[in-house]
This record gives sequence, C-alpha cells and structure tokens, in this order.
Amino acid sequence: MPELPEVETSVQAIQEFNNQKLQSIQVYNPNLRWKVDIASLQKIKNQMVYKISRRAKYILFNLEKSQLLLHLGMSGTIRISQKNSNLYKKHDHIELVFKKEKIIFNDPRRFGSIHLISSPYNHFLLNKLGPEPLSENFNGEYFYQKIKNSLAPIKSALMNQHNVVGIGNIYANEVLFDARIRPTRKCRTLTKKETISIDFSIKKILNRAIELGGTTLKDFHQPDGNKGYFKIELSVYDRADKKCKACKKQSIKKIILAQRATYFCKDCQN
Repeated sequence: MPELPEVETSVQAIQEFNNQKLQSIQVYNPNLRWKVDIASLQKIKNQMVYKISRRAKYILFNLEKSQLLLHLGMSGTIRISQKNSNLYKKHDHIELVFKKEKIIFNDPRRFGSIHLISSPYNHFLLNKLGPEPLSENFNGEYFYQKIKNSLAPIKSALMNQHNVVGIGNIYANEVLFDARIRPTRKCRTLTKKETISIDFSIKKILNRAIELGGTTLKDFHQPDGNKGYFKIELSVYDRADKKCKACKKQSIKKIILAQRATYFCKDCQN
C-alpha cells in the first residue's frame, strides 16, 4: 500500500498541473471503494486547479470552488500521459484531462477512492486525522502525551492515523529499528526520551524515502513510470532470517502483530 513517501512523491511529480484548467474528466469504471459520483465530477470540468497537495495518504486537487480528493488505496497509482494518447491499461478508472496531458488513476484492487468535497476539514475521511509527521505539530512531546497511558504496542500506535498520519507497515518497522525500540513494546512503557527518538527517526526515514522516490514494492510506481528506490536501504522490512545490518550477528525476526508482518532485531531493539 502506498504510504506517505509514495504519495508525496506522486504529488511532487504532478506539480506541473498547478494553475492549469481541468478540461474534462473521463470515468471508465466507477467501481472503487466508494462508487464514483460521475455526475458531480462533471460539474468541475473547465475549473482551474490552483494547488495540488497531500494530506496524510490523500492527494488534494484544490479547485476554484471545491477540492478533488484522491486516495490511492492498496494498489492505486497515477501516471501522466499525453492528452491524445489512446493507450488504455487494464484497471484504468479515471482520467483527469488537461490542455496537453492527462493524469490517469489506475487501481487493480479497487480500494482507492475519489470524492468531490467542499472542505478538507469537514470530510469524513479527513476530519479525524492526526498531525503530519514531518510538520512542527508532531514531535516527541506530543507523541509521548498521546500514548503514555496506552497499552497498545508502539508499532500499532505509529500506524494509528489518529495519532500521526501517513505511516504504514513498512515505515513503522523501519522507524522503530532506527530508534532501537522493539515494535511489541507497550506504549506506556516508553519514556519521553524514547518518543523524542522516534520523532527523530520518523523524520529521518520519511525524508530519506521521499528523496529516493518511495519504496519499490510490487504495486507502486511513480507517475513517470519509474519505481521507487528506497527498498535498497530497508533495514528490517521483508528481511526475515537475514543478518541484522546493525549488529551483524542476530538474524531479523518476523512475527505477526495486529495481523501485520513485523520485523525487528532482538539484540538491537529493546
């Protein structure tokens, strides 16, 4: 599933469409997680796109009178194509057509969604989200106060979008390894010093992943067709039974935590 760095990489790749007119919208298949409201989407054609931004794992197209909210879901990708190209790929759902090019949303597993919304602050998908992990609103003090009484494992707390947005399974594993904290630790056992360390690792790992273009996994491609390159730097995720890159002695252990594959080094993470 695309996480914050993959979505941010996609947003950066389509910045050329800022201040361009959205000439038309073509819906090939409306069957996504929520059925696409084709009639409402047709109302925004010929509107100017003033800004394309990200909130958590969502892409926001800010229009003249509303916003178009796109979620990539489990396997969704966007790609850029020439306006007159008639190349259709299986699982293409929607085309946003501009003067010379178009943005195409492809989603094989159909867990993605697209909504026309009046305000990102009131929409049900956005109004309960926590702070952005790369913003000043998220820091070690905030995170400590948020989780200090929780019995949940710290990995689950990191993936809870009410606490902090955009961190999925891959980066939660990587962040906790970098912070040297075992993913099964109960939140209430963490010290403020440790949550400060987690904040530092979050910003370090996510910024590096964005710089390198996201994580190369079987489903994710950037809009220009390239895969991300962060996988070459993954320290624990999907490295079960391989030697730890830090201690070089212990093998990476894999367990299932909250129904998600979880990786850690028994010696390096406490």
